[in-house]
Amino acid sequence: MDNRRLILLMVFSFSLIMLWDGWQRQNQPKVAPAASSAPAAGAASGAVPTPTLPAAAPAAGPGAVPGAVPGVAATIAPGAAKARVRTDLYVVEISSLGGDITRLELVRHPETGDKSKNFVLFDNGGKHIYLAQSGVIGEGLPNHKTEWKLASGEHELKDGEQKLELRLEANTAAGGKVAKTYVFQRGSYQIELGHEGVTPGAHAYYQITRDGKPAEGQDNSMMMGVVTFTGPAVFTDAEKFQKVEFADILKNKAKFAQKADNGWLAMVQHYFVAAWLPAAGVQREFYMRKVGEDLYSAGVILPVAADGKSTITLYAGPQEQDKLEKIAPGLELVVDYGWLTVIAAPLFWVLGAIYKLVGNWGWAIIGLTMLLKGIFFPLSAASYKSMAKMRVLTPKLMKLKETYGDDKQRLNQEMMALYKKEKVNPLGGCLPVLVQIPVFIALYWVLLGTVEMRNAPWLGWITDLSVKDPYYVLPLIMGATMFIQTKLNPTPPDPIQAKVMLYMPVVFTVMFLWFPAGLVLYWTVNNILSIAQQWQITRMVEAGEKK
Repeated sequence: MDNRRLILLMVFSFSLIMLWDGWQRQNQPKVAPAASSAPAAGAASGAVPTPTLPAAAPAAGPGAVPGAVPGVAATIAPGAAKARVRTDLYVVEISSLGGDITRLELVRHPETGDKSKNFVLFDNGGKHIYLAQSGVIGEGLPNHKTEWKLASGEHELKDGEQKLELRLEANTAAGGKVAKTYVFQRGSYQIELGHEGVTPGAHAYYQITRDGKPAEGQDNSMMMGVVTFTGPAVFTDAEKFQKVEFADILKNKAKFAQKADNGWLAMVQHYFVAAWLPAAGVQREFYMRKVGEDLYSAGVILPVAADGKSTITLYAGPQEQDKLEKIAPGLELVVDYGWLTVIAAPLFWVLGAIYKLVGNWGWAIIGLTMLLKGIFFPLSAASYKSMAKMRVLTPKLMKLKETYGDDKQRLNQEMMALYKKEKVNPLGGCLPVLVQIPVFIALYWVLLGTVEMRNAPWLGWITDLSVKDPYYVLPLIMGATMFIQTKLNPTPPDPIQAKVMLYMPVVFTVMFLWFPAGLVLYWTVNNILSIAQQWQITRMVEAGEKK
């Protein structure tokens, strides 16, 4: 058996499978809403949940909220008053209708397309519907349908100030008042939210309402069959991290922990996350449901304390892993590494450690490549020795093909005998390929899924390692290095195989045109180091054969 044929089969089969899977994900039809769950014409969405805490009866089904009553549309009426809060990290709009966060800009993160604008996480119908809603459960108590009184206009965290508070009030049917307070702190993506003046024994709810559209900036993902997760997730100590697809919510098949005294709920998307983080030890109930056409709510219900207060923390910002793991247990798991997390997570940790030394993610990738090449050097050296010996044997293999070309069985027998006599393993060159494939995919996940790579420059024209090279310079260099490697490898006896091997650099160059620049940088540096190692080992083996 010729090892080039096996390598070729593995690589092309793997590429075709991943490309097919990516095409399927990108082009699959959207799930049509079930007729029974679609709201009637003019019906409202955004229902207020009814708690089952502390009752023992379970919810009617996975993710169901029993006894939910009709609510109002999730989008905010144009006539509602607004307060705009500016901090060193946020520009936030809070509406008087519901007292909800209807828009949240991240001032240190530019928009995916237009770098002159801030990235908008919460949105009220621009590109998405994405709202942070809250209220109190009970007849006559204010919720996200209620008109709250607020100080409209601009509110700015001024120089020297460490926090900014915005207080809203709403009347109850019994003539009392409930206050809702947002607290923003300098240098923090955590927003403290609390209700006070609530009847003890009541429940407060905190939910995120979002459409089912994926986040922007996933044009690279199809090439590897990768579509980063968008949707709600729940974490508890017992059940750990549980992602829920919007389609499962639609079909009432969502599976997640519904009750606990720990954990959090999040809405995850590419690079960013919004998460409700209740205090430890407080009983909580998680819920998810469809509330409108391609519109979903996921939230948590908390009991109001004896003093009439309910508090929670909202994290709304980038998925910076080193910071997330300090905020809440398991929160760093919202970074979507797919099925190779066991490899990708350590890779990112090492990459981050190198970054702290060199201060540039591009040079950190080069350093990681050199480190991986050093770790795998014993395997690579054995492979290159095998390939160098195969290169020396190529004339003898060609002669066998000329002699026994018409008798395939005899040809294979003679070839195996030659391999045995020369102590050459024809499959010796395959191991590094097998080892590098999972590392390659894991690094792809790291470069695709980590916000640290977003807008991270390397040098010159490479201003964002998470997207493709705008001038395709790196892919062309990578293709050239792959061509040189092909020339260093032994020529297959079969002329057709030899031509296919020559075409492979072209095929891979075209594929890599759309890969993230950071990944192409890794592969290019890896090829250059491989060429240097292979050239040296081949020269030594060929020199030894001549003696």
